Amino acid sequence: MHRTRSQRTRRARALACVAVLAAALGLANPVTAAAAQSPDTVDTTALSQIAALQAIKAGATKTESKVDSNLLVRQKLQTGRLNANALPKLQPQAGSTALVDIRATKVTPDLITALTKAGAGVRAVSDHYASIRAEVPVAAVEAIAARADVKRIEAADQAMTQHELTTPVTAPAETKQQKAARIQGELQKAVSAKTRAAATTITSEGDRAHNADLARQEYGVTGVGVKVCALSDGVDSLATSQAKGELPAVDVVPGQEGDGDEGTAMLEIIHDLAPNASLGFASAFNSDASFADNIRKLRFDRHCDVIVDDVIYYKESPFQDWIIAQSVNDVTADGALYFSSAGNEGNVAAGTAAHWEGDFVDSGRHLAKFVGTAHDFAGGNGTQIFEPISDASSASVPVTLHWSDPLGAATDDYDLYLLDSTGAVVDFSQDVQDGTQDPFELLSTPLFGGSGLRLAIVKYSGQDRYLSLSALRGRFSDSKDGLKAYNTPGVTVGHSAAKDAFSVAAAPAAAAFGRALEPGDPANPTGPYPGSFSSASKAERFTSDGPRRVFYEADGTPITPGNVSSTGGEVRFKPEITAADGVKTSVTGFSPFFGTSAAAPHAAAIAALVLSGNPGLPPADVREALLATAVDIEAPGPDNVTGNGILLADKVLAYTGASPQPYVVAQEPSVVPTDGGTALDPGDTATVRLPVTNTGDGTAVSTSVVLTSPTPGVTITPRAKAYGTISPGQTGVNDFTVTVPASQKLGQPVVLDARVTFAGAYSPTTTSFSLQVGTPSPVVHDFAYTGAPVAIPDNSPLGASVSIPVSGVGQASKVSLSIDGTTCGTDATSAAVGLNHSYVGDLVGTLTSPTGAQATVFQRNGANGHNLCQVVFADSAATAFSTVTGTSAPFTGTWRPVTPFGALSGTPADGTWTFAVADVAPSDTGSLRAVSLHINGYTQPAAAFRPAALRPVTSHGPVHPL
Repeated sequence: MHRTRSQRTRRARALACVAVLAAALGLANPVTAAAAQSPDTVDTTALSQIAALQAIKAGATKTESKVDSNLLVRQKLQTGRLNANALPKLQPQAGSTALVDIRATKVTPDLITALTKAGAGVRAVSDHYASIRAEVPVAAVEAIAARADVKRIEAADQAMTQHELTTPVTAPAETKQQKAARIQGELQKAVSAKTRAAATTITSEGDRAHNADLARQEYGVTGVGVKVCALSDGVDSLATSQAKGELPAVDVVPGQEGDGDEGTAMLEIIHDLAPNASLGFASAFNSDASFADNIRKLRFDRHCDVIVDDVIYYKESPFQDWIIAQSVNDVTADGALYFSSAGNEGNVAAGTAAHWEGDFVDSGRHLAKFVGTAHDFAGGNGTQIFEPISDASSASVPVTLHWSDPLGAATDDYDLYLLDSTGAVVDFSQDVQDGTQDPFELLSTPLFGGSGLRLAIVKYSGQDRYLSLSALRGRFSDSKDGLKAYNTPGVTVGHSAAKDAFSVAAAPAAAAFGRALEPGDPANPTGPYPGSFSSASKAERFTSDGPRRVFYEADGTPITPGNVSSTGGEVRFKPEITAADGVKTSVTGFSPFFGTSAAAPHAAAIAALVLSGNPGLPPADVREALLATAVDIEAPGPDNVTGNGILLADKVLAYTGASPQPYVVAQEPSVVPTDGGTALDPGDTATVRLPVTNTGDGTAVSTSVVLTSPTPGVTITPRAKAYGTISPGQTGVNDFTVTVPASQKLGQPVVLDARVTFAGAYSPTTTSFSLQVGTPSPVVHDFAYTGAPVAIPDNSPLGASVSIPVSGVGQASKVSLSIDGTTCGTDATSAAVGLNHSYVGDLVGTLTSPTGAQATVFQRNGANGHNLCQVVFADSAATAFSTVTGTSAPFTGTWRPVTPFGALSGTPADGTWTFAVADVAPSDTGSLRAVSLHINGYTQPAAAFRPAALRPVTSHGPVHPL
């Protein structure tokens, strides 16, 4: 990389200064230095290693200061600009690429192009938060960082769910192929069991323990009218759960299905407690910015009323709402209820914590003898510059350090080091903070742990600040060689601590958690099942504690200007409530399902029952009801482990006065032209028979429908009709007369808006329908992509697309899509198939019309099957492609698409259509080769007509405030 003369001079001087100081201190030959005299003494090995690391930091250029410190060292080693012998023997990082998060000023096509030209594979893109996750060549990192529109390149921010495993994982993880085979076998078994009417469903013990079963019976409330959406790792076994009868339809955001099954298990819990709530899902694991985007999508695009997640990203700040918490703030400001796991990071009361926070205390000791001073954990009780990590919980533990500078504007520079009992540096994090970076450092303990591991915090430069140090899922405990562990409450962090979110702690519903968290720990508590929770219930010993001290508003404005110490900021009471874990689901690996991951969906489902029985209840009133009725457990009164206590659904519904609500929605009408024809033509009059169904919990009285049309010239008589009283599950029918203007263009549909009113808070509901005008032509127009094969990038939302020009059709009456090929087989490299790919279950296909209307063709279907060839996607197909398994490969025949193509008909067909395929999971590749569109237009009116066709256009939920 090119450096200016002044930059080279500053770097040379800094390196020379460090070298002179190190030599003066006798660090050049650490083997001959004296051994450490006490467990809190830094021996010469560590001094030498840290000196070498700090020399790299001291000599960092402006561009290098934009790069994560570990990544920078790795880049220098791989490019031969650093001698490995001068550094500690750190954990190996093999490979020539690194997964990174690129924080930009703005995501532009130019930036994306530059990354791909540099050999980067784009994994996730967030326009809203200007962040790109990409797999980049390590050698290209510095050149990317040098761009003016790149603010920072970080090692990819990692995440964890809050699932607590009863048996620690010791066997190697399933391969992608092994997982596919397992899920396919489970799906086939589920379908077979359903056919034999032998399947039985599993209900979470939390349904009984929370009295949700009694509440539904007593108050007649089932979740009707409410949409609950989850974010977690993935929903791999969604089809299996649906085949077993464990789940209904789930609105999964295309491309956001994720990988894993924690989302499936969470959805099963929600459905058990609120069986008639609508469900949705999006992955939280593509990147931190993608998680933040998906929170917004679930509210603003998918209209979720209640959102729940069980994920924490390591970079989430304890002291300021970062991008994920900002998205939570956005959706709660819009009226959504948000629930999140408090975490399984332990608590001080149970002695299971690995968290310390407080003001920096200058120990007067220099960890590297010449740059920066170490923090004194002992404070007024002596001096101790190390925090010991328990040997029993030291394997692969992420350790985070945050301090009370504003995000993106840290002017105070702190570093974090991990040493072992011999004094050797095991890992480090020493990013540059000079005014534009975040106040954050991250390292990790070794994969297999270690003995006598200890942490040290160094203030490299700047002012004393309030610190937060956490070893996530580890434990700080006294060391064998005499170091004392220091723990403080408050490990709950990030978006779970957002002001209007509900942070949810865990208590067992049934049997105790199946293992000691560490050897010698007391027994874990048991739950009340088949009874219900009471004041005698106990929290899980691993559940995270609060409270959470916050120093800045989301935009970086200080809450207490001039005071960012232990007496400043505001304190948020977290967690607020407790719910059940340790419950059964039908999902492999999640029975029992322990952790605050299981608790959060129980709480979210109870909130759904509250909204269902009290439509329009303001969020503040829901919060009041949950907190006021929670049964106090553990320490008397609200506490920092269980909040206000544990939820009981019957108490909450009684407090809010919940009652069964009707929910009446218009269904697809039938059309009979009065002239005896079988098609609705321009100038025709027809009888439109409109059914409405009460899908709610309560009886609908005074039901009526107002039928109108935004299509110019259409007349409807009568405009309104009474439907009377409709019981739950019943349907009422009435006839209307609709006249189409003679000027209506062939293929231009008539849109009908059915507004259903009834006595109930969910009234009115509005549904739009489209009546086809004209006789569909039997002539099929075929249009094919004729270009070269297009490679589908692996694990990239950018995907591959082909354009198909269409002309001479006019309005489309019917659309189908075929993926062609000459010879069909399972050779994933074959050039004879229309779409060759080694794992079709990675793919999401989307068809876009010239008007911009879209339909999802396939969505992560097909598992490990290879290739699509001579396959047709058509609405008339008998079987949905969502039901296929890898055993059906190569995929041929005719299948229904995920989204009906009817949404693409009735619109102008002429123009450019686009078919796009994105591979949204790693490790498999392929190409898009041969694709065709098949479109029918309309014929001029004649004596005989084809039957009129109808299609729903949009279905809007009830118009009511939350």
